This record gives sequence, structure tokens and C-alpha cells, in this order.
Amino acid sequence: MRYHLNLPVAWDGNLWRSGYLGHARQKHRHAELEWNLVTRGTGTYLLANRKYRIMRGDLLWLFPAQEHVLVGETHDFEMWVGVLKPHAIRRVATDPEARTLRQAGPMGICCRRLTLSILARLEALFSEVASTRDQPGLFNAGLAYAFLATWQQFERAVDVPVDDVHPAVEHAARLIRHDASDLDLHELARKSGLSASRLSRLFKRQTGVTWVDFRNRERIRNFLHLYGTGQRRTMLAAALQAGFGSYPQFYRVFRHVLSQTPNDYRRRMGTGSEQAAE
Repeated sequence: MRYHLNLPVAWDGNLWRSGYLGHARQKHRHAELEWNLVTRGTGTYLLANRKYRIMRGDLLWLFPAQEHVLVGETHDFEMWVGVLKPHAIRRVATDPEARTLRQAGPMGICCRRLTLSILARLEALFSEVASTRDQPGLFNAGLAYAFLATWQQFERAVDVPVDDVHPAVEHAARLIRHDASDLDLHELARKSGLSASRLSRLFKRQTGVTWVDFRNRERIRNFLHLYGTGQRRTMLAAALQAGFGSYPQFYRVFRHVLSQTPNDYRRRMGTGSEQAAE
């Protein structure tokens, strides 16, 4: 799926913190070059037929031709996300060691692990750059520097081990993300070309979570997106639309995935007037 990021015209890209809550992710690509720096938690990136188990300090580069999806991340997962528009890349990636950044989908390792001291330096740099968004000229200059400095540290870092992902597992993950409501294991297996038992074993081994846990996480993502859009849905309505069959099922999964009750979450979000059926 090709995404349009709708970045402000005055910006050459963007730089922001991302996390588990409220960020529904699908397999996608976009015209901008993206980098991710993991600062907390763990997860797994599926990139083409490759799998990267990521943790704090891991730095990934996701090129415009590469579809990618983040799966199985913990509820405390956080990372910095940076993107740069193609015209800005052509302008700043002029040194020989940065020429790779001008490619749409280079071959080779896309994920490397930084030392904690380098992680701390980049976090401080990203925070400073992100704080200047209201000054486009300064922000663009800082973004270009952060972009090149991050690539320099990536070139010096250690490769993160990569595993091959079975095409059926990748296809099943894509199907679940597209429709986390009705697909069962046998339907997933039929559409992915494996037996149900083999798909179930492969999915757990290669993503680190069972297909049921993965589907439940996707349902929670869908709920968080639906409930947070400001369209005044009740929790129950958002949960049912996200794919849950009942409020008790939603409550059980929500508490397991996010380590809090739906009402705890609702109070934190400042929507305490709603009567939820706990």
C-alpha cells in the first residue's frame, strides 16, 4: 500500500516520536525515505522476505520501494521516526558515502544496532530539531543535519541479525492487518497456501507471537484509532467496529495487551463522561 504523508509544503520532511498507543500500522511504502530509531520496547519488522527483531538502540532505514510493517511490538514500544522528501534527499545526500540514500530500494542490511551513548546523542539531536517545527528554515536545516548524522552512525554500527520470512507468513500478516475481524486460522491458511497447523507454527516462530495474539493486537490498534478520531463513538461501538465480538472479549484482550482496563484508558484520555460496561 502506498501512503501519502501529507507533509506541509514548507517542510522538507518530518521528525517525531511514535509509539504503540494510537498508531495503527499497515504494510506500506511512501515517496519519502524513512528512518526509525527504537528507544524503548521490542518488536519485529517485516521487510519484503526479511525479518528484523528490534529493540532499544536499533536503527532502521526504510526506502521508498520497500514495503514494511511493524508487528508484535510490546505495549511500551517507542521510537523516533524521520522522513525526508525526495527533492531534499537529492539536495543534501551529495557526499559519496551518502549516495545510497538516493536509491529507491538498495540491497543489503537495513537495520543496525547503535551503542547506548550514540543512541542518547541522536535522541538529544532529534528532540532539538523537532522543537523547531514552527521555524521551517531552521527545522529544514536541522532535519538535513539529523538525516546525514544518523546515516553516518548507521554506517559505523553493527548489523542486526536478519531472518528470512516465509511468504505465507508475510501474506497472513497482511491479511490480518487488512481485516482483523473475521478471518480464522483455516481461512488464513487457505489464502496463504499452507495447512493451518504449519501456518500457525511458522507464524509464531517467525513473528514471535501467535496469529491470535497478532490479530488481537490489530483489533486493539483499530479500536485505538476509531475511539481516538473524535467522532464520539462509545467504547463498545468502537470495539465492535474494530472486530471484537463482545465487550467482555474486548475487555479481556485490552487488559492483556495494554496492561490497563478500558476505563483506565478512557480516564487518561479525558473522556470520563462515558459510561463503559466494565
